[in-house]
Amino acid sequence: MMPAVTIQFVCVEMTGDLLYEKRGAIGWITFNRPQARNALTFAMYEGLAEICSRASASHEVKALVITGAGDKAFAAGTDIAQFKSFEGGEDGIGYERKMDRILEAIERCTLPTVAAISGYCTGGGAAIAAVCDLRLAAANAQFGFPISRTLGNCLSMANYARLAALIGPQRVKEMIFLAKLMDAPTALGAGLVSEVLPDTAALLARAEEVARTVAGHAPITLQVTKEALRRLQARMADESIDDLIRLAYGSADFREGMAAFLEKRAPKWTGA
Repeated sequence: MMPAVTIQFVCVEMTGDLLYEKRGAIGWITFNRPQARNALTFAMYEGLAEICSRASASHEVKALVITGAGDKAFAAGTDIAQFKSFEGGEDGIGYERKMDRILEAIERCTLPTVAAISGYCTGGGAAIAAVCDLRLAAANAQFGFPISRTLGNCLSMANYARLAALIGPQRVKEMIFLAKLMDAPTALGAGLVSEVLPDTAALLARAEEVARTVAGHAPITLQVTKEALRRLQARMADESIDDLIRLAYGSADFREGMAAFLEKRAPKWTGA
């Protein structure tokens, strides 16, 4: 087994936070901030998109596995420090545009992508898992977007569309409204993941096996199927919701949510 190496084409501040390793025909991408539950910085998002684009163009591997370091989290969303400079709704629109671009780069990758999920898979982490082609989970996996309890922000239309396509509108409402994380058995029943493995070791072994299986199948068939389904789903996301994003990110509640999160206290929502 080759040792993990930090990818060379990511900016210097990425060092150590995102690992890319080639094991034969399979590329492994690892979010490497276990001390922060693999919370994602903007640089990590950009690096992930760059890996997917480069691997897709170069054909240096035949499939990608995306996972998180340790067994506590796949990725627990965007690092809240990334939001400190936000001043209003336009910043929220810019953020969601950035996220849509990153996620679309992963989604448009011509290679099969497998998410190997252990522990928390929330916020931006859950969005990344949702754009992967296949999702496998360890028994301790927890999925969700608890934003109605934490930050008081919202998702982009593309993300709402992806989630609705995966688990249906009613489950999306339950996930957002109740801010309740979906455990692995529930995710399996909902069709969000295809398999649940007993622990992280079994998860990674199965992810390797699944990636090698799909890597051996007709690549054009897989590529065409991916793109056809992406186009079908994209029709659901045609309508702009910039007015709604501006409302959420420009609200006093969003600023209160950030402050409360950083101060480790319950937010006091006002609806303003």
